[in-house]
Amino acid sequence: MFLKCNGQNIPNMETRITTETEYRQVQADVETYLQKATRGSGFASLSETEDRELLRLSHLMKAYEEEHFPMPTQHKTLKGMIELKMFERNLKQKDLAELLEIEAPRVSELLRGKRRVSIDVARQLYRKLGIPADFILEHA
Repeated sequence: MFLKCNGQNIPNMETRITTETEYRQVQADVETYLQKATRGSGFASLSETEDRELLRLSHLMKAYEEEHFPMPTQHKTLKGMIELKMFERNLKQKDLAELLEIEAPRVSELLRGKRRVSIDVARQLYRKLGIPADFILEHA
């Protein structure tokens, strides 16, 4: 069973994502909500319905990703995931700062846990490093 979201069919709450095509559509819908939050005043700019839908889609994505893209347990933190992506791409903190379009001291603060992830940084982590949006939301 499917619901309509942004004119597209997506899996209903009782179902799960079963194909990569469905997964990509749910990803696109999550990105739409993240863009709206970025253009507005953060997640507070989402309506209650949009907020619930973003949460529902994030849970669908998480279940699909855990099944199809399992992560090693040591990367179950956002810091660990960022460090993994840095290692995979052979990036230094300075390189990561350039890629994420933020200042180098901010990257250092993020990795040391001295600064929380903003909407803009979360978006860049998703777009530039390919960290799943639901993972960022859960661990930020």
